[in-house]
Amino acid sequence: MRIKINGEAEDIEAEKLTVIDLLRLKNVESPEMVSVQLNGDIIERQDYETTGISADDELDFLYFMGGGSL
Repeated sequence: MRIKINGEAEDIEAEKLTVIDLLRLKNVESPEMVSVQLNGDIIERQDYETTGISADDELDFLYFMGGGSL
């Protein structure tokens, strides 16, 4: 299936795919620190295992980082 991840089109060899499957497939380190937006909607972390991905879906992986200066 063809999907967009962070604005880049990719072909994924899978018939059935969930958000957590995609995070594992893309070797995302610390998936608990990544928010996922699917077709413009933020997916709740507890729904990663049950939220399916379909052809032509658009996903964004959002990484939040702390830091700054005092």
